[in-house]
Amino acid sequence: MIGKLIGALVGREIDRRDGDSGIKGAVIGAAAPGVLRRLGPLGIVLGGAYVAKKVYDRRRARKSGPAA
Repeated sequence: MIGKLIGALVGREIDRRDGDSGIKGAVIGAAAPGVLRRLGPLGIVLGGAYVAKKVYDRRRARKSGPAA
């Protein structure tokens, strides 16, 4: 269950970065849990770290305000 949540978040982040229709993010997000599961606990940690870094960067950018 955690792997599916991480996969959905990874897919969302890829779609935000890409900015297209969202199909690419959905496909990668759907494949991510299987890949992460094959990597075992390391895969869950890597996927979670990727999402956490993106959230951290977004919050930092929001706090610093718009670029002048």
